[in-house]
Amino acid sequence: MKTIGKLAKELDINVETVRFYERKGLIEQPPKPDSGYRMYDNTHVSQLKFILKAKALGFTLDEVASLMSMSGNCADVESMGLQKLKLIRDKIADLQRLEHVIQDMTNSCKANQDPNSCPIINSLN
Repeated sequence: MKTIGKLAKELDINVETVRFYERKGLIEQPPKPDSGYRMYDNTHVSQLKFILKAKALGFTLDEVASLMSMSGNCADVESMGLQKLKLIRDKIADLQRLEHVIQDMTNSCKANQDPNSCPIINSLN
């Protein structure tokens, strides 16, 4: 059992992050004793680690909440994972297109012989 401060420090997050997840309903706030501080147990640690790992994989808080409620339903989790994978692949494709456009623009600067004109600036006007 640990206080919110020790919990946050252990997980390298801010106390307000823990409180935010409580307000969002992702973790349950432990009861506050008449005298003293709320005490968080290993269940809270596990839930917060789950949330942090899922967020690091790009899941939104709504998606994290859904994942937490699907603990045993692999088909639903797989479906959500496939949706996330499609979004990631779409973003990668968009970034690759952007990379090619920027590369072409910078290449046009290299070939530019006019010191008073910039092909990138001209293409943006």
